[in-house]
Amino acid sequence: MSASVVLAQAGDINPGLAAIGYGLAAIGPGIGVGLIFSSVISGTARQPEARGVLLGLAWTTFAIVEVLALIGFVVYFIATA
Repeated sequence: MSASVVLAQAGDINPGLAAIGYGLAAIGPGIGVGLIFSSVISGTARQPEARGVLLGLAWTTFAIVEVLALIGFVVYFIATA
């Protein structure tokens, strides 16, 4: 299947279906953020002196996960346009 065929079919998505798809896609980053910070809490409880390193890594991975959610949000608007 060529890219032009895929793009042509992307414009034919029902807006309600696109909203359901985005809602389901937002669950993944939500779970990811919860896992990231639960790991930081667990790691800090086990080794308090590593708190700074763990928080730095947590904020970096949090930003990456949230970018994935924003990409899903943009794709939703592209599909409904």
